Amino acid sequence: MRPDGRFVVRKVSSTVDDFSRGIASGLTELLAAESIDPGSLSEIVHGTTVATNAILENKGVKTALVTTQGFRDVLELRRLRFPDLFSLNYTPPKPLVPRRRRFEVAERLLMDGSTRIPLDSASLDAALDALGDAQPEAIAICLLHSYVNPDHEERVRDAIQARFPDTYVSASIDVLPEIREYERTSTTVINAYIGPVVDSYLQSLRVRLDNDHINAPVSIMQSNGGVMSDIAARRAPASIIESGPAAGVVGAHRLAARLGLNDVITFDMGGTTAKASLIEGGERSLTTEYEVGAGISLSSRLVKGRGHALKLPVIDIAEVGAGGGSIVRVDAGGSLKVGPESAGASPGPACYRLGGTDATVTDANVALGYINPVSIAGGSVDLDMNAAHEALQRSAATPLGVDLLEAAYGVYAVANITMIRAIKSVTTYRGRDPRDFALMAFGGSGPLHAAEIARSLGIKRVIIPEAPGVFSALGLLEAAPEYGFSRTMIADPVELDANTLIKAYEALESASLSRMIEEGLSADRDGAWSRTADLRYRGQAYELTVDANSIQGGDITAFLVEHFHEEHERTYGRRASDEPVDLVTIRSTYRIALEQPVPSSSRPSPMQHLPRVAYFGSQHGEVSTPVVSRADLTAADREGPLIIDEYDSTTLVPPNSMVHLDDMGNIVIDISSEDTVNAS
Repeated sequence: MRPDGRFVVRKVSSTVDDFSRGIASGLTELLAAESIDPGSLSEIVHGTTVATNAILENKGVKTALVTTQGFRDVLELRRLRFPDLFSLNYTPPKPLVPRRRRFEVAERLLMDGSTRIPLDSASLDAALDALGDAQPEAIAICLLHSYVNPDHEERVRDAIQARFPDTYVSASIDVLPEIREYERTSTTVINAYIGPVVDSYLQSLRVRLDNDHINAPVSIMQSNGGVMSDIAARRAPASIIESGPAAGVVGAHRLAARLGLNDVITFDMGGTTAKASLIEGGERSLTTEYEVGAGISLSSRLVKGRGHALKLPVIDIAEVGAGGGSIVRVDAGGSLKVGPESAGASPGPACYRLGGTDATVTDANVALGYINPVSIAGGSVDLDMNAAHEALQRSAATPLGVDLLEAAYGVYAVANITMIRAIKSVTTYRGRDPRDFALMAFGGSGPLHAAEIARSLGIKRVIIPEAPGVFSALGLLEAAPEYGFSRTMIADPVELDANTLIKAYEALESASLSRMIEEGLSADRDGAWSRTADLRYRGQAYELTVDANSIQGGDITAFLVEHFHEEHERTYGRRASDEPVDLVTIRSTYRIALEQPVPSSSRPSPMQHLPRVAYFGSQHGEVSTPVVSRADLTAADREGPLIIDEYDSTTLVPPNSMVHLDDMGNIVIDISSEDTVNAS
């Protein structure tokens, strides 16, 4: 993005053997095409799925765990939560560290931080010898109650680093100094398991950029929607697990603010998955109850046990296995299935002619006439309609005994139903009515499916931003540097003095500043702290997070407790005003304010397009549908059906819908109220 906000777009294929190669080559191609001097770049902001993929594909490094005697099996015992209560075949994911590489040291702290059993030097030496025999590539350390008193864990960490100076070491006091042994252990292990992978990737990226004379610093998108230096990301890789999906939500949040929209559902559909998140009251939704490694994430505070616990701030994103590359099949019972298996970037959909033979959602969209049957991405990717037809006939039409168009439309409908699950999981499953929100759709495939998904949910307005296929990249450009810190502080807020809490926040923030500077944050950057607190009803196992920025003194009970009651009622449908409330954790996030221009593209001139015959189900049948570019649209409403072709995506405006272009260049689709259905 240039200093005046103008941006240009270029898409290149992923290089699955080494993702850094694709990033570097794509950037050099763009710079050459735009005649930009590599030395003029001020910053590179990067979102990556390297950390996520390492967990999903079990390709992290050989990791060991050092823990308190008697707590060797915390990773195995987990929370004893079952996501499928009546499934006799449920098997929890295997721990990232097998039992033979989990070592104990004799020591014990009590919950108040006092010492019950001092750290035994002999047991520590024995653990060090065992680590030497195991030869792990990374070591995680998590001792009981170290979040209250870090002394024992610091001594163990220092001893391990002295003995194994070239091994990646991750201690819970550095990663997650919070209550809950399983979540803290799991998060620390995740950090160690992917640490060398992320470290190697970012080093490789830096070397490739330097070789191409690109010396600009690299910032990495975090799961919470902020960015951090690549140095900080290498030290805390668990913070970038959801780096890629978070960027799209950040971009949607910024755009929603410019449009004056407080309540928006974000819908991001790519090649493998579809993701949904909520912007409510003008704020992004964050959670610290997250699991990774389950393949698919349906965000929920109630359903746990599918993956490995990650108790770090993450933008609350629900994800399902339905994307443009999702594979189509008919199961043994004769039901049409779409995903979660994907053709991926290689070999891709059958219509790409890159070796893929399985029918996918993209093949169905080509057969339906929604996607240009000749080429996409400005002609850089050729398509073969016949290959799409053959794959769909073989995978769906013949097994179902229906004609090709009905099979293709069935694929489209089933994919939509699957993706609606993701949207409902952040709305109706949380007590929110999707009809109260606008739907903002992006990703390479999102604009093709958004209008019909909105119709099914009773949503009346859909917004397609500029450059929807690379909208997450625009989100990266608008993200601000952000560093989050937390500490457990169990207290009764009724008895807690406001000044005590304020001093606790100040102590947390003071200790955090030096660490940020160590991780590459310039001391002269202007920023501000944002404070939150985790509370629960006494006896509950999990907390809800409430805003604590307005605490300046006075009656802390009226502020924190009442806000907790309100959030509990909004989330779970009830409040228990007479029940005592506990404060559990305080959090503070340092955000650096950035004055950035509003992104704007150089809009192309209107172009002539031939209409395509598109199929809109048995209700409308085949319809000769005008094909236009975004530049052909105006502020005046235009009736669907309509297909809007762009370099990076295609937008489908179905019948009984109206579309116009707003003054910021966004496509706005209004769904006829006659065709919307009850969202419940």
